[in-house]
Amino acid sequence: MFHPQKTIAAAASEAKRALKRMARPAGEFDASRYFRGGHDMGFYNTGSGHVRALAREIYTAHRDRWSLTDAIAFADRLMPDRYLEVKAVGLEVIARYRKQFTPGLLVRCKRWLANNYSANWATTDEMCGVIIGPLLVEQPQLLPQMRAWSRHRNMWVRRASIVGLLHPMRQGHSLDLVYEIAKRLHPDREDLIQKAVGWGLREAGKIDAPRLERYLRANVAAVPRTTFRYAIERFPEPRRRALLLAGTPGRR
Repeated sequence: MFHPQKTIAAAASEAKRALKRMARPAGEFDASRYFRGGHDMGFYNTGSGHVRALAREIYTAHRDRWSLTDAIAFADRLMPDRYLEVKAVGLEVIARYRKQFTPGLLVRCKRWLANNYSANWATTDEMCGVIIGPLLVEQPQLLPQMRAWSRHRNMWVRRASIVGLLHPMRQGHSLDLVYEIAKRLHPDREDLIQKAVGWGLREAGKIDAPRLERYLRANVAAVPRTTFRYAIERFPEPRRRALLLAGTPGRR
């Protein structure tokens, strides 16, 4: 399907056609049910397994000729597409060039986020999981850039500022930074930011549960209720009840 002599533009067009051929009726697997509110997103309902398989096929066809730069150019042609699976293929192909990741890739990710090419939680979180997180592990000098991301006017950049730290944190790189950025994001009124911060704190608690409990008790007036509930999900039930009781006065 994917001839190695094809141009990047032709490969991107063929990827879109391949996904369209894989499309399933929404009744069989309706991806849109996971996205609330009005949006201009499209769904082929292929499932993530088919997306990853297609990305592997594209990578295999072109790996002897493409560099990371070519993979990014390929993704550049897919990221503006309204279909969730089209964006995902672009990201998954780049992920297969992990050994070639360079600091400039972080700049490109931020541009995609700020341009709303990833204007949904799934694409944003996938970018964080397969590109931003691994890049920050390999290039830890880039970690401080997440501070500026947390103040960005675009909510998807702000979400990535903490979700992008999850993989580095699990690798022992950024626990302190997760708490710092969580505190920066507590005033954010966006529901998807509050949930992301809660997710980040919950993961931090897996590393050091007493520290998370101390943090929540010390910042009880600042942490939004949504964030608070997400953050304590892994505590035993009696501890969750105690923390919720401690956090009840003044909760938002």
